[in-house]
Amino acid sequence: MVSLVRGANHTLMAASFCPSLPQHFKPTTIIKFRKSSSSFKVFSSQSSKDEVPTRVGFLGLGIMGSPMAQNLIKAGCDVTVWNRTKSKCDPLIDLGAKYKPSPAEVAASCDVTFAMLADPESAMVVACGEDGAASGMSPGKGYVDVSTVDGPTSKLINGQITETGALFLEAPVSGSKKPAEDGQLIFLTAGDKSLYEKVAPYLDIMGKSRFYLGDVGNGAAMKLVVNMIMGSMMTSFAEGLLLSEKVGLDPSVVVEVISQGAISAPMFSLKGPAMVQSKYPTAFPLKHQQKDMRLALGLAESVSQSTPIAAAANELYKVAKSHGLSDSDFSAVIEALKVKLKD
Repeated sequence: MVSLVRGANHTLMAASFCPSLPQHFKPTTIIKFRKSSSSFKVFSSQSSKDEVPTRVGFLGLGIMGSPMAQNLIKAGCDVTVWNRTKSKCDPLIDLGAKYKPSPAEVAASCDVTFAMLADPESAMVVACGEDGAASGMSPGKGYVDVSTVDGPTSKLINGQITETGALFLEAPVSGSKKPAEDGQLIFLTAGDKSLYEKVAPYLDIMGKSRFYLGDVGNGAAMKLVVNMIMGSMMTSFAEGLLLSEKVGLDPSVVVEVISQGAISAPMFSLKGPAMVQSKYPTAFPLKHQQKDMRLALGLAESVSQSTPIAAAANELYKVAKSHGLSDSDFSAVIEALKVKLKD
């Protein structure tokens, strides 16, 4: 049964989580929120003297983290940033952000700290390593990891953060560079419910919707399932474009036909025209897509779920990486198929 809770500006939808999940993904309540289409600023940099704006930290300023942090700054939030390469902080400092030289110092100076790192290893080091964020955590603070990692990694970080008395929320995002720039990400959150409610205004600045999925690990699992589907779809799309060309059809027309049918998807319409021209401007790096395929396959193995299509797609991403396409957009996987055709 789905229950609806209506407010002035939004609707919360709660439903029972899939009961057939294995025991380590306990049935829980899903809360879905979609923000209003009208733009708004939650925080003002012109706060009165009686108001103390919540201090927000942001760790990791790559292709996703930088635009996410920028949106927080532009909304008037008091933001402190850190990145391994300090120069990536400079544009945000110019916009008004503060800077600290370590994750620990960011966490110590902020009420809530967000982290957007490239992979599980980086997420662990930044959260739990020497001068990591956990070193600056204490009761009353919160840590929100928006990186895409596997469930075990998320649970390890949760353990380290909560040992300090601080709160933890995993919140991986669905969306790439453009949605990050436009504040149109989808947050897949799990963990401490009170922290989720506290950071909701920030999630709404950076995203268009958010889901609360219950226990730590569920957010990571949801993100891996979504990205596994996305990666498999892209390889099938690439096969179709190449096949159409081989049989004398115009691949551009194939993209148009797909866009008007039942299998229409924004990804096909956005990526297709560039793929036809063998251009792959990076919105989501291929190396990250392959990493997510690998993690998704590991998740499937842990519950004895067969995923032959995803496994085959993963091999194509690995071939693309071996041909120097790691930093290209994941749509460059089509080049792996071209190599196989030549072979």
